[in-house]
Amino acid sequence: MASATATATRRQLTAATADRHDLYQRSVQATEPELRFLARVFARRNRRPACALREDFCGTALLCADWVKSAPERTAIGVDLDEETLRYARRTHVAPLGRAAERVTLLRCNVLDPAPVKVDLTVAFNFSYCVFKTRAEILRYFASARRGLARGGGLVLDVYGGPDAQTELVEKKAGSGFTYVWEQEPLDAVTHCAWRHIHFRFPDGSEMTRAFSYDWRVWTLPEIIDALREVGFVGVDVYWEGADKKGEGSGIFRRVEHAENEQAWIAYVVAWR
Repeated sequence: MASATATATRRQLTAATADRHDLYQRSVQATEPELRFLARVFARRNRRPACALREDFCGTALLCADWVKSAPERTAIGVDLDEETLRYARRTHVAPLGRAAERVTLLRCNVLDPAPVKVDLTVAFNFSYCVFKTRAEILRYFASARRGLARGGGLVLDVYGGPDAQTELVEKKAGSGFTYVWEQEPLDAVTHCAWRHIHFRFPDGSEMTRAFSYDWRVWTLPEIIDALREVGFVGVDVYWEGADKKGEGSGIFRRVEHAENEQAWIAYVVAWR
């Protein structure tokens, strides 16, 4: 039987018929390289495989589901505040796992709440931690995440930066039956905060305007690293994305001590307990 996603792809998508969560996943998520990266950096540090994952701001919990599917000993906890999105996650990604669904726990709670169990890895991807807009808030989150890690565990964040991260812009990317649009409103130079929006446009001319909106602080790498060290992480590593022959991101991340501030860049920060 064809999946709902495949069926929706075959018929022409419109703003009325498309599902914003499905479009988001197809536009910005790629769990396979993320899983490889997480497994690689943890095994290199600890000389054993990672088993227990926690995904903060998990949204549809696609990463949680793919984590447990990738190995029978793996478990995942997804944490999010939005019940509608968690219902989508349970229906779309967890229920189809069958017996493996027992290894996924989805919690509707604040990421600052005490962790139910300690894990090997906690991730906050898609720049979700940028909802914390003051130093006190980000320190509190990092300290909470550290307490939820087993010894040798790691907190993994993705970071974006460069001049393009601080300017007003609109970027478009063609999808399968739709166009993904990323909009950045002007950055406040005093607070380093700005609104970001995701829109989806369709061949019939309809548009899903502000399907997702984010009120973020654009944290710099030095600010993040300093805060992580301040709350007690024993090591903080930066993994920088390389470029392909066209100068685009290659998806290959290598640990670096220094990097050129390119026009736009993506990096991972891994903080170890």
